[in-house]
Amino acid sequence: MIMPGQTIGIIGGGQLGRMMALAAKEAGFKIAVLDPGENSPCGQVADIEINAAYDDPAALDKLAEVSDVITYEFENIDYEGLKKLEEKAFIPQGAELIRVTQNRVAEKEIITKAGVPVAPYEVIQETKDIEAAINTLGYPAVLKTARGGYDGKGQFVIKEASQIKEAAALLEHGVCVLEKWIPFKMEISVIVTRNLEGEATYFPVGENIHKENILHETIVPARTSDDVKAKAVEAAGKIAEALSLVGTLAVEMFVTEDGGIYINELAPRPHNSGHYSIEACDISQFGQHVRAVCNWPLRTPELLKPAVMVNILGEHMEGVLQSIAEYPAWSVHLYGKEEAKVKRKMGHITVLTEDIAAVLQQIEASGIWNENAKLIGGQQR
Repeated sequence: MIMPGQTIGIIGGGQLGRMMALAAKEAGFKIAVLDPGENSPCGQVADIEINAAYDDPAALDKLAEVSDVITYEFENIDYEGLKKLEEKAFIPQGAELIRVTQNRVAEKEIITKAGVPVAPYEVIQETKDIEAAINTLGYPAVLKTARGGYDGKGQFVIKEASQIKEAAALLEHGVCVLEKWIPFKMEISVIVTRNLEGEATYFPVGENIHKENILHETIVPARTSDDVKAKAVEAAGKIAEALSLVGTLAVEMFVTEDGGIYINELAPRPHNSGHYSIEACDISQFGQHVRAVCNWPLRTPELLKPAVMVNILGEHMEGVLQSIAEYPAWSVHLYGKEEAKVKRKMGHITVLTEDIAAVLQQIEASGIWNENAKLIGGQQR
């Protein structure tokens, strides 16, 4: 067990690292962070800030020297560098989890091996593979880069043969995956946490609403049947076991009209769709993650009250700041990013409520998140 007073090293200085650090500090831990930029969201609350590239060997060695345990806040880090770091530092999540989840091909293979459904897919090496796979999968189909890509980047929906050549431009980034289009009723996610003893816990199933491929709202509990929720939790558990998970895993899924589920993506860390847990649960996803990587016994998360979480992007900042006095029930979280950019995640709000429909209507009526929201100023106040 890693005990209070010891140091948790975090690779990545973004908002997930920041909220992880704040949860750790509540329990008395010290924080070291590695991030290329100075004064990063996590760096602002860390005890030790190391500014260097994520694959810088000297910087990784320094992080190992000052840390009693190391975790990470995002998956697009150097696998080989992390593997070498395991030889000299305690990284309970391990490098293998990164190798699998940063590659869609490896990710789908292990999900399938775990006996959990994914959308039918084919691995694409060159343009002619797309044409052959379309004959099997049909239109529409989604071409995705195997590595990288987030918030809809690195994806192309192919609706007809004339689009294949345009979609094939993604092959410039390497191997791709072509997925059959799954008509879905809603998107949901389950956040599972597991410690070194194999103890696993699950946060309530969240319903996710996206705008322009970026998460807009998470509604908890998800507005779906208990049967679907049970299947979602069971699927997340099977994947966690297959990965020998330590730490946190977010499992994003599609729900079809007949109540079937298909796994969309995995994220080996706390996740945007779990931010609601800070106010709505008796332990947050960040506090639970800290307990897991420090090998503390886990708490069974309990939903204290239904909640709606809404992302604050750059173009929403001005409206949110001007509305704080008007909506006292809104819990406002800002991440300390200096420059507000369009589509950049600047923060989130969470609203606890017994009337989800009324809160959704209030958010809509505020006008902050409408399609005409524009970036004003460009600096966070």
